[in-house]
Amino acid sequence: MGLQENGNLEVGAGKNKYKRMDSDFIEDFDGEIGKERRRSTRTYVLACAVFASLNSVLLGYDVGVMSGAIIFIQEDLKITEVQQEVLVGSLSIVSLFGSLAGGRTSDIIGRKWTMGFAAVVFQIGAAVMTLASTFQILMLGRFLAGIGIGFGVMVAPLYIAEISPAVARGALTSFPEIFINLGILLGYVSNYAFSGLSVHTGWRVMLAVGILPSVFIAFALCIIPESPRWLVMKNRVEEARSVLLKTNDSEREVEERLEEIQKAAGIGDKGGEEKPVWLEMLTPTRVLRRILTVGIGIQCFQQITGIDATVYYSPEIFQGAGIQDKTKLLAATVAVGVSKTVFILVAIFLIDKLGRKPLLYLSTIGMTICLFCLGATLSFVGTGDIGIALSILFVCANVAFFSVGIGPVCWVLTAEIFPLRLRAQAAAIGAVGNRVCSGLVAMSFLSVARAVSMGGTFFIFSAISALSVVFVYKCVPETKGKSLEQIEMLFQDEHEWQGNEVELSDVEHLVQKE
Repeated sequence: MGLQENGNLEVGAGKNKYKRMDSDFIEDFDGEIGKERRRSTRTYVLACAVFASLNSVLLGYDVGVMSGAIIFIQEDLKITEVQQEVLVGSLSIVSLFGSLAGGRTSDIIGRKWTMGFAAVVFQIGAAVMTLASTFQILMLGRFLAGIGIGFGVMVAPLYIAEISPAVARGALTSFPEIFINLGILLGYVSNYAFSGLSVHTGWRVMLAVGILPSVFIAFALCIIPESPRWLVMKNRVEEARSVLLKTNDSEREVEERLEEIQKAAGIGDKGGEEKPVWLEMLTPTRVLRRILTVGIGIQCFQQITGIDATVYYSPEIFQGAGIQDKTKLLAATVAVGVSKTVFILVAIFLIDKLGRKPLLYLSTIGMTICLFCLGATLSFVGTGDIGIALSILFVCANVAFFSVGIGPVCWVLTAEIFPLRLRAQAAAIGAVGNRVCSGLVAMSFLSVARAVSMGGTFFIFSAISALSVVFVYKCVPETKGKSLEQIEMLFQDEHEWQGNEVELSDVEHLVQKE
């Protein structure tokens, strides 16, 4: 250690040298210390993202397991087709109340403990469903599970986006979608594994398996820190700095990021009186209106293209194609789960390299083609071996295109684009739109299919998916590589809002900061 002539303090030597200049650290990242710090940071942020995403396994498992359990429930409790639709779709409708309350709750008690509350409520609901002896008790458990899922589905991407560095935020914020897909796959496997049990026991065992993740979620809450953005909002700046030091590569970067967050949160701003968040969203400015259009629009399009109908009712779709054996039906759904899970991993590797918009284009165009082909297969090919093979192919391809794009990117964008002060409650409104659309699709699918045929229903989904391509082109900006605070500026200019913004390089950004 030595004091140089120019007043700068050097620590260490050679490639591992740190130099303090004007109270800022400039680190040599080619050295072992810099590399070790980057490895440590990435491991820590990755662990936070994984633990925060565990709640999503619960939602995914419920979606997957209910597609098979409903066959047993219908036979055991003698429920009608309408009750079947209500049972399946009510989870999404009820979850909107959890999502709506989740924004305000996470602003009050924090992102971390809102995730814990979500897990507890869901587990109570799952236990009630497992022990249910009547349709009414089953619906009570469904109500509680829906509330828990509503809280969890909106707060996990929000938390991960707020704790992640910009360079990896897209991939990390996609983790909840990965865990949803993993949960769906586990649900399908559970259906197949327990399909040999009696009707009365089978569906209860399937649902009971969903209670197990609570142990891991409880452990996770003891590990992860609170969101640094939320801590700044509560004026707990030193705690936020401590978290940022663990999630960013350099102390200089921490100070820059902290300054941006404080500015976005209005810390130290002595300007005019702020509107309440709800009033600001009810009377939005031109810029906020654009942001709300993107955030709510992408959430709705994710669901009205029919993904939940494809996943929840895949056994009924394959039945329509000609598969009648119960075990073969559930085995075919496992292929759907595998496709959905494998291709979400592709999205993780590409989202921070290619960007959000290219994946959205690939996804929505691919889904449009697959949904149209599925509709044509169910309408014109018939119920032979060729019809069965094509139906399985197009269902698997549809969920694959969903998983590689609009599935994860939807939640990434919603967590990224809203200003800090509005982020939790605005993201909650987007999640409400998602849950409403999911519930409407799930609760009406069988009725619509009966009215216009199964194939005709997928022609409708294909047309809606084509509209989503236009929406992405006209409304969604590219947010790759920008900090959350920089993203707010994308909506200031009409040209930038169309997604044609010129990106600011890191070097230019540092020069401007200087």
